[in-house]
Amino acid sequence: MAILTLKELRAALPAGKRLLGVDQSKKALGLALSSPDLAMATPLTTIVRTKFTEDVKKLAEICREYAVGGFVIGLPFNMDGTEGPRVDSVRHFADNLTGAAGVLGFDPPIAFFDERLTTQAAHDLLEEAANISSKRRGNKGAAFRAEVIDQLAAQIILQGALEEISEI
Repeated sequence: MAILTLKELRAALPAGKRLLGVDQSKKALGLALSSPDLAMATPLTTIVRTKFTEDVKKLAEICREYAVGGFVIGLPFNMDGTEGPRVDSVRHFADNLTGAAGVLGFDPPIAFFDERLTTQAAHDLLEEAANISSKRRGNKGAAFRAEVIDQLAAQIILQGALEEISEI
């Protein structure tokens, strides 16, 4: 299936299926899951990236376990709205994902969502929730925080998309 608009994604999503939000980077895939009614996004997990084929197998397991029927992938535009190398990387990942229908078990409808500032928003949420500044946290638990940040960024991406879908 081709890359769709959010409106097209909503129409292409099979009844009763959820959306999986993806914050894609070189090292990890932060994932968030929509509620069955497409009203709310919650952080799910982080996949530490290895090879694309292995990453897709892990995504396929998640899709089967949680009845996922489509993806919303964050598109990291530059702050001025232009596209840079990170956007190219995400588009390439999405194109590869559309070609992985055999592994996923379905032809995934995919839409992009502008993710500018989501990582910063995730950092802000984490600091607010923990009431601890990054200086006070130091480097202890950095890997855990990175996983949580990836998941929160995916949640923010997916929640934004869900809110836009609900207005369609």
